[in-house]
Amino acid sequence: MQLYGRKWTRRQLEARVGRLEQIGGVRRFRWIEGPETGVEQIQVRTGAGLAYYVSPSRCLDISLAEYGGVPISWQSANGDVHPAYYDTREAEWLRTAVGGLLMTCGLSQVGSSCEDEGEALGVHGRAHHLAARQVVAEGRWEGDEYNMRVSGVIEETSIFGSRLRLTREIRSCLGENRLAMKDMVENIGFCSAPHMLLYHFNFGFPLLAEGTEFEFPSECVVPRDEGTLVEDFDQWQAPDPAYKERVYYHEDLVSPDGWATALIRNPRFPLGIGLGACSLTVRLMWSTRWLPRLVEWKMSGAGVHVLGIEPANCYVEGRAAERSRGTLTILEPGETRTYELALSVETCDE
Repeated sequence: MQLYGRKWTRRQLEARVGRLEQIGGVRRFRWIEGPETGVEQIQVRTGAGLAYYVSPSRCLDISLAEYGGVPISWQSANGDVHPAYYDTREAEWLRTAVGGLLMTCGLSQVGSSCEDEGEALGVHGRAHHLAARQVVAEGRWEGDEYNMRVSGVIEETSIFGSRLRLTREIRSCLGENRLAMKDMVENIGFCSAPHMLLYHFNFGFPLLAEGTEFEFPSECVVPRDEGTLVEDFDQWQAPDPAYKERVYYHEDLVSPDGWATALIRNPRFPLGIGLGACSLTVRLMWSTRWLPRLVEWKMSGAGVHVLGIEPANCYVEGRAAERSRGTLTILEPGETRTYELALSVETCDE
């Protein structure tokens, strides 16, 4: 493998450490105080700079993500609160949403709260607050490469309602600043089921700064709300307490080979105390086969200072609006959808 600027064999690395976890790897732990009490997380360290925390209590979503010990993700004021505090009504989702690198929105509702065919639906659905079963967290040598994997099964079910199963797998390799995610959603029920899915990736300070640059894979950008300026969708600013959130739909995605890419580049990303700065690029990629939409959530506020880049199969106005628009995905019994995404971190030296 490539690590610390040179190639290593498995035995060469093993000769230099007592345990591989000195360099990187996978480990599990549990929070023990406050509203986080009982929350389990899985830390994945690539040894090359990228580290992230997967939450089995929350759909195997990703909480804090760092490069070289410096955050690239955004954390909400709620902290890693236990999902047992979740209230499904209207906008109560906002009281227990963690933020982090990734929140999964769905599996049958995304966006604004609404009522659809007699069913009351809260903001962004239940997925982010559903615990995973059959969780696997492991690292294995395959020749001279060390591969790390976190996987599990998440189900959104109701006795007289739909039954959707999400099987998620997240992979990283020691020595590589990259993670890859593969999801399969299946209708395991016996009736047709609405299916909405949005990957709510959240980026924050210090990756986001006044000099940060953005590239989106879209030919057209449309504000969700009337009166929203479209000219500044790819610009960042200092925190403003009076700032109001802005949501943009990126249309006509450019996707060579079926994959779209969004970039965030900070030319002066801080490396830590006394280490100076480097040009750092975060690259988010996804297959557009079943994720043809891209939503941008821009919130340059004070205390809520975050950019959301959100590949999706829907818009964010709620299920009733999606059905009315004629764009609501329906999964028939036994039908599946497979979603693939990846994120990488690159510096000017790479």
